Amino acid sequence: MGVFPGHAIGTTATTDHRMLTRIPLDWSFARAAAVPVAFLTAYHALVDLADVQPGERVLVHAAAGGVGQAAVQLARHLGAEVFGTASPAKWPELHRLGLDDTHVASSRTLDFEDAFNDATGGAGVDVVVNALAGDFTDASLRLLAADGRFVEMGKTDLRDAESTGVDYRAFDLLDVDPDHIALLLADLVDLFERGALAPPPVTERPAHRAPDAFRLLQRAAHVGKAVLTLPAAPDPDGTVLVTGGTGTLGRLVARHLAERHGVRRLLLLGRRGADAEGADALRAELAELGARATFAACDAADRDALAAVLADVPDDHPLTAVVHAAGVLDDATVGALTPDRVRAVFRPKVDAAWNLHELTRDLPLSAFVLFSSVAGVVGTAGQANYAAANAFLDGLARRRRAEGLPATSLSWGLWEQASGMTGHLDRADVARMARGGVAPVPTGEGLALLDTALRLDVPHLVPVRLDRDGLAGDAAGLPAVLRGLARPAAPTRTSARRRTAEPAPAPAPGWDGAANGSGEEERRESLRALLHSQVATVLGHDSPDRVDAGRTFEELGFDSLTSVELRNRVRTATGVRLPATIAFDYPTIPVLADRLLSDLADAGNRS
Repeated sequence: MGVFPGHAIGTTATTDHRMLTRIPLDWSFARAAAVPVAFLTAYHALVDLADVQPGERVLVHAAAGGVGQAAVQLARHLGAEVFGTASPAKWPELHRLGLDDTHVASSRTLDFEDAFNDATGGAGVDVVVNALAGDFTDASLRLLAADGRFVEMGKTDLRDAESTGVDYRAFDLLDVDPDHIALLLADLVDLFERGALAPPPVTERPAHRAPDAFRLLQRAAHVGKAVLTLPAAPDPDGTVLVTGGTGTLGRLVARHLAERHGVRRLLLLGRRGADAEGADALRAELAELGARATFAACDAADRDALAAVLADVPDDHPLTAVVHAAGVLDDATVGALTPDRVRAVFRPKVDAAWNLHELTRDLPLSAFVLFSSVAGVVGTAGQANYAAANAFLDGLARRRRAEGLPATSLSWGLWEQASGMTGHLDRADVARMARGGVAPVPTGEGLALLDTALRLDVPHLVPVRLDRDGLAGDAAGLPAVLRGLARPAAPTRTSARRRTAEPAPAPAPGWDGAANGSGEEERRESLRALLHSQVATVLGHDSPDRVDAGRTFEELGFDSLTSVELRNRVRTATGVRLPATIAFDYPTIPVLADRLLSDLADAGNRS
């Protein structure tokens, strides 16, 4: 750390070696960046220029800022009695630095002059470290004792030294001889390592958000120092932890990190660890890519177990990134949810994520990636527990970013490559998702999206492949957040032929035989044809001919989720309210058609 002339901002900068010193071992780069200029400025002002002595009184203006906090600490270390000004909202920061109410005043009004005159019995102060201007400078000069020293750092209102009638000094740190800078840096590092000084609070902003950081400085809305940070790549000598590391997505991520990002140390967590199926093959494959894999049988939701695994990470290969890819599905409609089913999904997602957050928050991680799901964004039938768990991950990422910690939550859509969570999905499940506008993400595309996410400074992203056909048509049937993307489907010859070949939808509520001149048997056949078509759609078939109307819905492959969708589609077509369990209460197409016929007849009689 040190001083870089020329306002250097970038990945590489050049300076005189005498203006650099080592970073204390337990400091982050952001903390190190916040210290040199602020503390060198304060040290030179108080020691070299003002020659502060024990028992003297020192007034530090803008004392909650970076240089101000450095000056308060150094003056107290030198044995001085310190007074400080800051906006009232920042007074707690001055109290934290050891100043009581009689030694604190506002930097927004001139009341500090009378307040500090009273506090010193009219004697005033021996040294002023100034960062204000205009009337505030005049009031500060009046506060100065006859033999006092006035050190001007703000330089927005420079005065003629002779006209002030005091020992008036204005300076620029870059005018100080580099050999002397080297001595000051060595003294400061010693003071920090002995605990005599503490770094100021740091507000971090990524470099591409520099305008936000400068607006923050302009408003003086921060305390301590504001630091611009550059995105950090995973350290090849560091360790990257992957939860669900022996699962399908965990393996894909591990291989990708080794092959594309040059990661050489991988800590793969799973319930079975090295005993998981395919672990030996994965270890060998990663070794061929130049990476060493360590498998740990650990439930990350068990805080103590996770802490023990993290404690075993070697010091020469410290943890530098986390990818939380673990998860469990236990789908059920809301009525069938139980506390156990909620806990089964929350434990590997929510509990594990929170443990990872708390146990690594003090580590200098380059990335903290949470594999979330689009279910938490758009909602999916039968996945209330899973949606809530993933919404928590999205919120955790935003909380970490607000605390200045790395975090990216990725609300993935369905990956094309089947995993332990999605291997049970059949044609009907995939077709249902497509009707909701979500298509499977090819593996290569998913990994490319992961790379893009790692380059972006966004706490929450939704990498989903949208199906344009699924988004076309009736917007009301889509999740609310996707309705704005829906547009009417353009008619084609194929769709026109399909509409003429398919049976006409059943009439709306109140329909009866007199409405269309049909007898009861014709109405029954019309309803059976309608149900035949809807069942084929729900099951993902391209033609009703592929559905055997004589088999039960359960034999055809219906579950609680497909039953709900069939109920919704039949209600839309006929207006008849039916339970979500229609596929089990009315087990075949003919039985369900008879129920619909009865309800429609009753509705017609009532009308």
